[in-house]
Order: sequence, then structure tokens, then C-alpha cells
Amino acid sequence: MAQTSTVARDGGNPSAPARRRSHQPPPRRSGLPTWVVPYVLLVPGLLVIAILLLYPLYQMVDMSFHKVGLRQIRPNPQPAEFLGAQNYSDVLASDLFWTSLRNTVVFAVVTVALTLILGTLVGLLLNKLGRKMSTFLVVGIMAAWATPPTATAIIWKWLFDSDAGVVNWSLNLLPDGLSNLIFGRSDWSGQPWLNAPSTIYVVLVIAVVWASFPFIAVSVLAGLKSIPSELYEAARVDGSSAAVTFRKITFPLLKPVFSVLLVLSIIWDFKVFTQLYVLAGGTTNREAFNLSLWAYTEAFSAPPKMGFGAAIAVILTVIMLVITAVYVRQIVRTEADVR
Repeated sequence: MAQTSTVARDGGNPSAPARRRSHQPPPRRSGLPTWVVPYVLLVPGLLVIAILLLYPLYQMVDMSFHKVGLRQIRPNPQPAEFLGAQNYSDVLASDLFWTSLRNTVVFAVVTVALTLILGTLVGLLLNKLGRKMSTFLVVGIMAAWATPPTATAIIWKWLFDSDAGVVNWSLNLLPDGLSNLIFGRSDWSGQPWLNAPSTIYVVLVIAVVWASFPFIAVSVLAGLKSIPSELYEAARVDGSSAAVTFRKITFPLLKPVFSVLLVLSIIWDFKVFTQLYVLAGGTTNREAFNLSLWAYTEAFSAPPKMGFGAAIAVILTVIMLVITAVYVRQIVRTEADVR
């Protein structure tokens, strides 16, 4: 009887439940055209970028065309005097600009190259290790990457201290004959590593590479995990060496990863400031300036010349944008040719 009444109630049609479900109200629509929805979803992110990045950038560019000092930043400020392109012409006419530009470019080229090479080698090594050991080493090296730049600079400044530094102490332990053969000297007591610009940048390169290569290594390791193991097995069967395998298989497949890492490394190393400020002992050694430290010195030293410092910062920003734009354009062209 129960079965009979159920059939009668459904009208004898087994598709009745499905028909009832079809009468549910359709989902609500926004009323916007489909092609507009992605752009609407991008609006919150664009607003955050505009507030945190574009507006300060606009202020810096605007300041670079004015004379901005204490009178313009104190309570009841006076209007800033418009100078046009005078700040830029003064920057380009300064001998310190070319010294700072040389230090910036040479440091960035050396550091980016060493960081990518060392990070890639460490990433290849981590890929060869077992899972537990690889995880243990990744956690260890990422501690260096996560260390704040100020702490990193203080550590390396202590290591290269002329009187109590570990580096001088270790070099003095070398046999005199070996030390003379390699370095041309045997006594390292009181060696002032952080006085001359050349040795300051040697320490700076070491400090920045030490803190930067873990990110490269972990990124390369993640890329290696995505490469099918069958390709390497086929290379081994063909008798391919490690160098040939890297050139023919690993590098082409990881080229997008290397491209992104290269652009990021260029941006990071061109604007290094904190480590150089600590290692150079502030703003006294003008021969060791890069563009970032020079801009800071001009903007905040007494008397402050914030318009002049802003002009230096704008020039540095333009240099980085040009370099990254050229490289990104080359990447896009290469990918288009491959397709």
C-alpha cells in the first residue's frame, strides 16, 4: 500500500523528482556583461597598488622637480620652489653620480651572476638528495634568506672586523708560504676590510649572495621536481654527461624560472641599501656610495635636499625599469618564437 500511494502521489512518473528540481530558481546574476567581470575583480588589487605604490611614486617624481628642504616639511610649511629639470642636471653633472652608478652596476652584475650560479648548483644538489635530507637543508638555508638585512650586515661586519674579526683570525692560521703564494702577504692582523670601497664591496657581495642564493636554490628545486624523470632516464641510456643533460634538458625546461629569477635578482641587487649602509659605517665614505645610499644621504643629511635625493631615486627607478623591460620583452619574443 505504501508503494502504491507513493506512485500515485508522483503521478506514476519516476522523473517527477527531477522535474521538481528543475523548477528551482536560477542563480542570481550580477547584471554585468561577462567580459566585464574579470576587470571588476581586479579593481580591489589595483586600488591597493595605486595607494601603496603609484601614489608614493608620483610624489617622488613631483618632488624631484622642486626644491624641498626643512622649510617645506616643518609645521606650517612654505611652498616648494619649482626648479624644473635642474635637480636632474645637477645629478648628472656631479662626479659622485658616475661613481655611484659604476658601483651600482658592477655590484649588481657580479652579485646577480654569483647568486644565480650558486643557487642553481645548490638546487641541483638538493634534487639529488633524499627527501628528509633535502627538507632539512632547505629549512637551514632558508633561515639565511629570512634573516633581516640589518642582522645580515651586522653579522658580516663582525666577521670582517679588523681587530676581532673571524676572517683575519682564520687567515692568520694559514701557513706563511701558502698565504704569501695566494694573497701576497702573511700577516692579516688589523686588516681594515671595511675602509676602502673595493674591500667594502667584496664583503657586500659575499653578504648579499649568502642571503640571496637560498631563494634561487629553492625555486630551482621546485622547477626540477616538475621535470619528468623519463627525460633524465633517456639521457642516461644515451650516455649523456651531466653538463650535456643540463644544457639540453634542464636549462631549456627551466628557462621560464631562470627568467623570473634573473629579473627579480636585478631589481633586488640594484637597490641594495641596508647592507651597504651598515658595512660602510653610514654615509661618511662617499667613494663607496651606490645610487640608493647617495639618494638617502642627499635627502636626509643636514641640510636635507629631498628634491635632489628624489631625482637620484627617479633615475635609479628608470634604470631598473629599462633593464627589466628590455629583458622581459626578450623573454616574450623568445616564447613567441617557440610557439
